[in-house]
Amino acid sequence: MIHAFKIHGDNMVLDVISGAVHELDDVAYDVLCCYEDNGTLNRDKLKNLDRYSDSEINEAIEEIEYLKQNSMLFTEDPYSGMIPQWTKKTVVKALCLHVAHDCNLRCSYCFAGTGEYLGQRSLMSLEVGKKAIDFLIENSGNRRNLEVDFFGGEPLMNFDVVKGVVEYAREREKETGKNFRFTITTNAMILDEDKRKYINENMHNIVLSLDGRKEVNDAVRKRVDGSGSYDRILPYIKKMVEERGDRQYYIRGTFTRKNLDFAEDVLHLADLGFEQVSVEPVVANRDSGLDIREEDLEKVCSEYERLAKEYVERRKNGKWFNFFHFMIDLEGGPCIAKRLRGCGSGTEYLAVTPEGELYPCHQFVGHKEFLLGNVFDGLNSNPVREIFLETNVYTKPRCDSCWAKFYCSGGCAANAWQFNRDIKVPYGIGCELEKKRVECALWIKAKESGSCC
Repeated sequence: MIHAFKIHGDNMVLDVISGAVHELDDVAYDVLCCYEDNGTLNRDKLKNLDRYSDSEINEAIEEIEYLKQNSMLFTEDPYSGMIPQWTKKTVVKALCLHVAHDCNLRCSYCFAGTGEYLGQRSLMSLEVGKKAIDFLIENSGNRRNLEVDFFGGEPLMNFDVVKGVVEYAREREKETGKNFRFTITTNAMILDEDKRKYINENMHNIVLSLDGRKEVNDAVRKRVDGSGSYDRILPYIKKMVEERGDRQYYIRGTFTRKNLDFAEDVLHLADLGFEQVSVEPVVANRDSGLDIREEDLEKVCSEYERLAKEYVERRKNGKWFNFFHFMIDLEGGPCIAKRLRGCGSGTEYLAVTPEGELYPCHQFVGHKEFLLGNVFDGLNSNPVREIFLETNVYTKPRCDSCWAKFYCSGGCAANAWQFNRDIKVPYGIGCELEKKRVECALWIKAKESGSCC
């Protein structure tokens, strides 16, 4: 399978299976379009290329055939026959700890109902947090490196428990030989000096929520009294990033139908000096008025292309920053298991509520049909976990034939369920946006490397 596309006047082609990317001249690109899906040349189609000389066409054919022979075009798929081993039992590698089902913001697009997740506002006790660490250790098998994300709501509202869980995990590391890496996601409303210091000393990563320009952020990320949050949080976020030094962080924003020109928000964050930026499309119901719709796709995709061009120019001229969705590792990248199965929600990755209940991920919390057990008694026999276990890009019909399947790994299960009530039927809008982001990322890679792989 190949994917050929044009962007900013350049002709690009991706060999899906090998991951090889090529930038072609016009002759080679047009000749390539005369090949069938199975890699055979349809010479009847060549008759439509009378604008080129026979020698130009023959030279292009030789180049394409060389790439085919060296497994860089029309590469055969070796993975489909491996599906049985990807459905075997796996271990739990990561937990998302909902230390606070409460929040000090009232964001318009919040999937968690401003923090309470279809239930009541509550905070996790240290007892539950410790049991979650015990559960992770007991269900991690021989896995040494384990991940814990502190999430909410707003986790800083229960920061003493956050610290208690970290300290307990460090004690258990010594006993078990495990290694914990911690991440915390925060809206930064109460990110004072003491909290910043503790996070910098103990957290592998921090995700800081800011949607971009002041008017954009304040239209959706509101305080409890309805006022905007930008002026309050920006100084805290700047201090956090400054004090963090070379440790990992991300500024994480969301764009909605209200700011389809979201590239301006990405660039605003870069202009503020933030080098690690992620601005994601909202996933919201149509009645919210914030959702990205079919009629918005052309605008959003053109915005990604505009951002890609500006991204290359800035990085070339010393205004370097990373945009999460443009980061693709063509040489290494995720292992094949991750490419086939994605984030591991419901199997390797679970969410824990303040009461200790287990769900496939943070976006399923509160939907009782996805309740998988609790940290005190362990996993239950809910058959939905088997569905997660057997789900991959080859068991999703729409993904199996999609050229971008190894980059999105089949998309988000929670989004699929939200819109289609089936985790094996991906969210269509998300698919189209992901494909455009991958095209932009591949083009960026070609521009920055000076050649293609």
